[in-house]
Amino acid sequence: MRRLLLPAAGAAAGGLMTLSLAPFNYWLCGLLSLALFAGLFLFASRGKPLRGHTSFWLAFCYGLGLYATGGSWVYVSITNFGNSSPPLGFALTASFVALMAALLAAPFYFLGRFTANKFSFALAFAALWFISEWFRSWMFTGFPWLFAGYAHLETWLSGWAPVVSVYGIGLFLALSGVVIALAASGRLSPLKRPAHIVLIGAAIVPWPLGAALANIQWTQAEGGIITVGLVQANIPQEKKWLPEFRGETISRYQEGTRTLSERDVDVIIWPEAALPMLYGQAPNLMQALQRNAEKTGIDLISGILYDTHSPVDNSRKVHNSAAVFGRSPSVYHKRHLVPFGEYVPLEELIRGTIEFFNLPTSFIRSGPDQQGPLNAAGARWAPLICYEIVYPRLVADSALTSQVLLTISNDAWFGESIGPLQHMQMAQMRALETGRYLVRGTNTGVTAIVDPRGLIIEQLPQFEQANMSGDIRAMRGSTPFMLAGIFSVFALALPMLALAVILNRKRKNSAAKPMTGGVTE
Repeated sequence: MRRLLLPAAGAAAGGLMTLSLAPFNYWLCGLLSLALFAGLFLFASRGKPLRGHTSFWLAFCYGLGLYATGGSWVYVSITNFGNSSPPLGFALTASFVALMAALLAAPFYFLGRFTANKFSFALAFAALWFISEWFRSWMFTGFPWLFAGYAHLETWLSGWAPVVSVYGIGLFLALSGVVIALAASGRLSPLKRPAHIVLIGAAIVPWPLGAALANIQWTQAEGGIITVGLVQANIPQEKKWLPEFRGETISRYQEGTRTLSERDVDVIIWPEAALPMLYGQAPNLMQALQRNAEKTGIDLISGILYDTHSPVDNSRKVHNSAAVFGRSPSVYHKRHLVPFGEYVPLEELIRGTIEFFNLPTSFIRSGPDQQGPLNAAGARWAPLICYEIVYPRLVADSALTSQVLLTISNDAWFGESIGPLQHMQMAQMRALETGRYLVRGTNTGVTAIVDPRGLIIEQLPQFEQANMSGDIRAMRGSTPFMLAGIFSVFALALPMLALAVILNRKRKNSAAKPMTGGVTE
């Protein structure tokens, strides 16, 4: 019974974390999720060290619950738009969930050795939670989705985002959760053991301190107001690349542009791959867009598949790009691509085996790592295309040389799932981490403008053809996270982990000596 109960409880605890994130936003569920997760180790260990495979298994079950609920939109993308049958879609989704659960669980393999000492366990749990999130952000190109800190855009902990990013908020949440678990298990007695107050205080202090940090303005506005217009064409994904629908697509964007031009906007944004053609296939249209931008004085930034030709080997490369038409024409090529959606790993081996590996945009090539900002409406824009916005360090690096964050996406791939709302929430966190306005243009939503505190100030409804305009400001200055990056979080987590090791060895040495009194914790 015990062997069945623990995995089920672990999966349920992981599912609770999903309720803390968009679109549910019950942030207390995330704290409870981490407390239950830590409690699983305490319950399984009964005050003794756990074997590594047992610790890994408990964390794996937690990961299954988290990604099976929070990543359910993957099934929608694979079956509805990847042309896979439901059984194959289920198998591919289950494989994805299992892989992500294993990556989450990998660092927790080492947690079991700390369960016999409450102080070591608390410090190690919090540090390993951060390491787990960081590990998932780059392993196999990374999938930094469903992080605990995203639930705290509007809580006291939000003040920490410009300092230690979403990773640091997750670290503080894990410390709070494990202390709650220890208190609930009766292993913390501050009235009897004053030393326990230190651990409780370490879990509490980040909350009011975060509220104080939220009052600091790390960046400042410069220049005048920039009025931005966004076109949400709402092109159905199943029709997007059909030749017979091309005229309708262009018509929708031109109609939206004409409407916004009458509102005296400074720049107009079209979403990712707005035009269903390669840049080189429509030179007349591209020239017309440039002439119109010059004539009206309104810059246009559009997503486009940009093709380049190499005379050396007569090969063609296609990039997922953002192009500026207007006073300063320029192009940005997406750097961080989506596996299978934009390129096929091990292409020579698996392309063609199933239809999912032959998606219409799975031939994209990544752009150079070092690319400058786009210039439009008198400001420097950091372009992040779709998936790129979920990478904190990538966005922070781009913001160092830019004044506004721009992310364009086509979230029609998610369908009517929770995916687009999670994606929007992560974009909001990037604005908060960098102290920049963020403009988000999408095909089907969520199209929005976010202020430097991560709050949405203008937004269009999903799955409607609509346009909107709003005001932003160019921002100067850097947040601590932009300057220090992930090292600021490692500066907190590694000493915690080192202290956990020291305290754990001290306990073992004390236990090895002849007992003359009580047991040393």
